[in-house]
Amino acid sequence: MTIKHMAFTAASLAFLTVAAAAAPTTYPLNVQNCGETITFQQTPATTVTVGQAATEVLYSLGLGDKVTGTSVWFNEVLPEFKDINDRVERLADNDPSFESVVAKKPGLVAVQYVWHVGPEGIVATREQFHDIGVPTYVLPADCVAKDNTVGVDGTRSEMFSTATIYQGIEELAAIFDVQDKGEELVAALKAREAASIEQAKALDLKDASAVFWFSSAEMDIDPYVAGRKGAPAYMMDKLGVRNVVESDEEWPVVGWETIAKANPTMIVIARMDRRRFPADDHEKKLEFLKTDPVASQMEAVKNNRVVVMDAHAMDATIRTISGIEVLSQALRDFGLAK
Repeated sequence: MTIKHMAFTAASLAFLTVAAAAAPTTYPLNVQNCGETITFQQTPATTVTVGQAATEVLYSLGLGDKVTGTSVWFNEVLPEFKDINDRVERLADNDPSFESVVAKKPGLVAVQYVWHVGPEGIVATREQFHDIGVPTYVLPADCVAKDNTVGVDGTRSEMFSTATIYQGIEELAAIFDVQDKGEELVAALKAREAASIEQAKALDLKDASAVFWFSSAEMDIDPYVAGRKGAPAYMMDKLGVRNVVESDEEWPVVGWETIAKANPTMIVIARMDRRRFPADDHEKKLEFLKTDPVASQMEAVKNNRVVVMDAHAMDATIRTISGIEVLSQALRDFGLAK
């Protein structure tokens, strides 16, 4: 049985377990969210998203008609949502202004990162939105067991878990009174995750290791790589792969000499449409690995064990499940079984 067939079968069984209609939301609804209590008197009529992760969760819940503005994009929207997304105004590819979000008069602002809308929010603080009567909801994957005041992208006190992704889906489903769709989506994602983990376990890996390279401010300086407690670390841990990076920061800067000394079995590089840094271009990453006098000497490069993964899958998002699938398949393709 192929992995895709396994995932489909598991997802079908999971769907049957949640087929019964969920109870409707009772308003007013109080939601404990990233240290604040947010009260909803009714279903939000519209929402603006600050972060691709929030956008794709709402689309996945069938709420595309309520989204009136999006921002902060790393990759193109999932193909199944292209038609919906084409009808929604993109306020900014990267960081939107507070004014552009407020101008849409949203009933809710759904947020991916605390650093966009939080105590030091570069778009605004939550208080700024709440003061004008606009509630905010921050995806728990970016605040649960995480200190966003330490490091550029925050530091985690505990390993990220997809449980926080599922929590975000379920809470947004409750806010918008579509709990049945939330349960179905969570069940399907859990089934896909479990199938990929089982495929990797069957390989009985022997000391496989990896480094995840997200980007670099310049091509010739130290890269931003995945720390040991973020979404990529979770993928590696569940699939039996050792992370060669030991920092608790979400995306620490680590020198190529240090990475080369660790000599990871494979290198996972981010592919994105964003072009904030030169190394956002995955083709430039590949060229660097082949030509840099230090990086090119790693066994992963010499043996062409380089995995290209959507950048958005490397963050704590619903695409993390796709990332697990990509990494699990790569382990099999690279022949890393004992």
